[in-house]
Amino acid sequence: MRVVFSFVAGLLLLIPNLQAATPPILPATFAGWQQQPGTSKTSSNPADADAVNPVALKEYGFTGVQTAKYAKDGDRKLTVKAARFADATGAYGAYTLNSDPAMRTESIGEFGESAGDRVLFLSGNIVVEAKFDHVSAMSAAEMRELAADLPRPDPSVAHLPDLPRWLPQPAFIEHSVKYAVGPESYRSIGAAFPASLIDFSKSAEVLTAQYKSDAGAAKLMLISYPTPQIAGAQLRSLEQSRASLKAAGAGDFQLKRSGPLVAVVTGDASSSEAKSLLASVNYEAEVTYNEPTFLTKRDNIGNLIVGIFSLIGVILAFALIIGIAFGGVRIILKKLYPDRFFDRPEDADVITLNLRQF
Repeated sequence: MRVVFSFVAGLLLLIPNLQAATPPILPATFAGWQQQPGTSKTSSNPADADAVNPVALKEYGFTGVQTAKYAKDGDRKLTVKAARFADATGAYGAYTLNSDPAMRTESIGEFGESAGDRVLFLSGNIVVEAKFDHVSAMSAAEMRELAADLPRPDPSVAHLPDLPRWLPQPAFIEHSVKYAVGPESYRSIGAAFPASLIDFSKSAEVLTAQYKSDAGAAKLMLISYPTPQIAGAQLRSLEQSRASLKAAGAGDFQLKRSGPLVAVVTGDASSSEAKSLLASVNYEAEVTYNEPTFLTKRDNIGNLIVGIFSLIGVILAFALIIGIAFGGVRIILKKLYPDRFFDRPEDADVITLNLRQF
């Protein structure tokens, strides 16, 4: 019992050390910026990363956040907040929550944008928001260096969602994309339909984006399901709910299914513009064949047989060399030192049993 107690107590003492060993998200220095002592704070509470959407961040797989203040050249100041997620998909969702069409595109990380003194970018499974006291011509380059210094996720969790690739590009409004993986994040992106109609229990993913139209801005919503059959059933469910959705204020909308995708157009768009936008959504399945179309040296039976005989030859040659060496050593020692190592008289004596006399 005392051994068990000592083992448990040792584990409890190790826990703080293991937590302290977790590497920080933000570097101590980058591009001449120095982290100010005592300003770094870490938290596992999603509200510290986004006070408006903490539940959505938890749904995205939020794991922790670090904030720190930096200084450069004595008078320049910078505040950085970095939120880490379980995978790049969740980080992308959190990034879209903070993205704004009023911001301009920046070449930082996988996705980046800025507006005034604020810079937002996605790097791997980390979303970073930086605020400068004043922006210089080198601010974007400094953020790129920061993105390069951030810890990279394991390749197994570094894959970004595929859904954005099906967005039509003509009339697309930059930085208007919003991505949801569950009912809470879906409510945060402000989609027109109730979450119950999307049915996230069927592993649905939702992406919305705004498009320019003659009447203002139309919103395209792409809903991805695991199979075309599930997508077809959800399309029929939405069609059946058309009247109730209009009564609830969803307005007029157009629907289309393409493979496992359900596309919905709402907002300020004429019927022809909505149909044209839907016609631009075309799912194309990609089948990857990763089996070799030829026999490799390892799979060729001829090479296998040649290898077997080669191994036999090596073994026979090795046995011959060992035999010659063993016999040669005996002969040489017998000539140089007769009756000393081999064939000594005492070794040649034979013990006999005279059993006939019994």
